[in-house]
Amino acid sequence: MRALKIGILSREPDNYSSRRLKEACVARGHKVRILSSTSFSMMVEEERPQLFYKDRRLTHYDAIIPRIGASVTFYGTAVVRQFEQMGVFSLNSSNAIIVSRDKLRSLQMLSNHAIGIPPTAFVREKASVLPAIERLGGAPVIIKLLEGTQGVGVILADSLKVAEAIVETLQSAKQNVLLQKFVKESRGRDVRAFVVGDRVVAAMRRVAKEGEFRSNVHRGGTANRVELTPKYERTAIRAAQIMGLNVAGVDMLEGADGPQVMEINSSPGLEGIEGATGLDIANLMVEHIEDKVLLPEVDLKFRLKLDQGFGVAEVPVANKGTFAGRRLEEVGLEDQQVRVLSIRRGADSTIPSPHGSTQMHAGDVLLCYGPREALKGLVPPLPSKKRRRRVPER
Repeated sequence: MRALKIGILSREPDNYSSRRLKEACVARGHKVRILSSTSFSMMVEEERPQLFYKDRRLTHYDAIIPRIGASVTFYGTAVVRQFEQMGVFSLNSSNAIIVSRDKLRSLQMLSNHAIGIPPTAFVREKASVLPAIERLGGAPVIIKLLEGTQGVGVILADSLKVAEAIVETLQSAKQNVLLQKFVKESRGRDVRAFVVGDRVVAAMRRVAKEGEFRSNVHRGGTANRVELTPKYERTAIRAAQIMGLNVAGVDMLEGADGPQVMEINSSPGLEGIEGATGLDIANLMVEHIEDKVLLPEVDLKFRLKLDQGFGVAEVPVANKGTFAGRRLEEVGLEDQQVRVLSIRRGADSTIPSPHGSTQMHAGDVLLCYGPREALKGLVPPLPSKKRRRRVPER
């Protein structure tokens, strides 16, 4: 395997995560250097994006691992974006880091999907605070700073009056705050799932120290390895995918109705999760970089649509129809020049390059390539959307 040149962007070269990632890169035969994200300068020119490190022009890198601290998110992500413009693979993209760092924006994105999240409110005016808390179910309520990390800026308000006073104080200090329903059955504990690529590679349950409701290890909490149920695993993977993150620490509350995604961390620490699980997660992260750099993804739709009149479409197999229960070779797709590239079966199973003898099941989704006119005939009608009941305006 070709050795890669990898840069770790970190202002703390001696902390546990930076050291472990460097060790993993060396162990897998790669060249690696830890680079402080604030020591870069950028040149933005037509067709010549350049980076300088400590005022010396940076040589070529194959990949970077961004470990951007919250306090330097703006400058750090600008550096990551410059690497991206130079064709360097970033383990997490600059845009994904920015989105995941914004607690409100990330929750807004998750809310458009079937993923459990604690009901959350965001208000500006003082008069709106109490009505918002009432809509969340009343006190107690969690108050969060939009840019807090490691449990800093997370407050539990036991009463409406206390909540109102805290919000007013924070807003007067020019701080943006979220109001969040308190999930009482998960008090003082949560689950962190560590996602690499399209799988959860490790998970731990964090329990707060006595008298503390925040379970962060940095706040004195303890962590132990846990085996997640399929529902929790799917939630963590899907949440990371929605954010566009290749690597993420997905924090979930264990609600009465299942997982409630609390936060998605784009630079999750390794010390707590490796200590709790005994797994070499740094090695898995570097292995994922190898997959991405040496076997880059191909935009299948873009590539195949270069053939005039051809395209790609996903064709669901309905409970009733010509496909369910039949073999591929029986339905005449090849006569229409349609090729089935893969069959997605259920949430976790894919059949790549299926044979003609492969039987299709109701609920399967066929990824097909062929003439656009033929594909149009295979795609079922769009389901009619239910009209939402309008809320009367005041």
